[in-house]
Amino acid sequence: MNRENKRKQFEKGYYKNHGCSDSFVCKVCGRLVVSAGAGSGHRNHCPNCLNSLHLDLVPGDRAADCGGIMEPVGVWVRQRGEWAIIHRCRRCGHLSSNRVAADDNPMKLMSIAMKPLSQPPFPLDRIEEMTALMGGDGQLYAK
Repeated sequence: MNRENKRKQFEKGYYKNHGCSDSFVCKVCGRLVVSAGAGSGHRNHCPNCLNSLHLDLVPGDRAADCGGIMEPVGVWVRQRGEWAIIHRCRRCGHLSSNRVAADDNPMKLMSIAMKPLSQPPFPLDRIEEMTALMGGDGQLYAK
């Protein structure tokens, strides 16, 4: 069943309150994705590569006409300690947040979480100089 048929079959906002047990093939890595094992009835991304499709404007509305690939660009921690993935659409730039599923690839999640630390927006070899400019003594190690 394709996306157009789903729109015709269900009323607007149907997926906000109803889980989707449909399987799909990931457009990025090609793996079959099933809802079993997700820990939720709302499977919305591939547990292997964590990519998704831009289908919703508001979670569950299926109103986005973009259909672009939503790539994982970051993670954040919600108030109760639950992790969520930040997705950005490659086509239109739309940002969204999705709960981490129980069967998501933990190594992929950790690599996304560590990316800002491994690629800082400043040169690490000048950190002593920058610390001194901010009023610190500029020393990285205790003497």
